[in-house]
This record gives sequence, C-alpha cells and structure tokens, in this order.
Amino acid sequence: MADLSAIREHMNIIGADGVHVGTVDKVEGDRIKLIKADSGSHDDHHHYVSGGLVAEVEGDTVRLSANGASAVLLEEEESGRAIMDDDA
Repeated sequence: MADLSAIREHMNIIGADGVHVGTVDKVEGDRIKLIKADSGSHDDHHHYVSGGLVAEVEGDTVRLSANGASAVLLEEEESGRAIMDDDA
C-alpha cells in the first residue's frame, strides 16, 4: 500500500488502466472518501476506496492497482459494506 498521507483533497483517482474512478474528498483512516458526485446513483452519500488498492501517488493523481471498472465494483459504503451488497 502506498503512503496515504500524500493524498490530498481534490486529487484525481484513476485505475491501473488510466480510467477515472473518482475524486478525493479526504482520507479517513485507511480509506479514501470520494466526493459525493462520484457515487453514481448513490449521490446522496459518499463512497470509499480501500487504501490497500493504492498503487502510487504521483503529482495530483492517485493510481490504483485495479483497473477502473474493477475498482468501482470494490467501492465501499461508509459502514465498510460493499456497494454490491446494497444493490442486492
């Protein structure tokens, strides 16, 4: 896992394939909180990305180890539950 202390508000989050995943709101513990606008149909609350998915932080970009489409599926709710659990 990369150093999460290097992650700042409004940084761009991309997958390993360069696809936009979201924008950083802030880091909370070992997770990145995305801005609400990046929560898709759940835009009334924030989604989170595990810090364990961060491959590197360079400039104003956080690159994840997973491709964009996979990273979106791994997003979590504030409770830590997978997004997919809420859709079932």
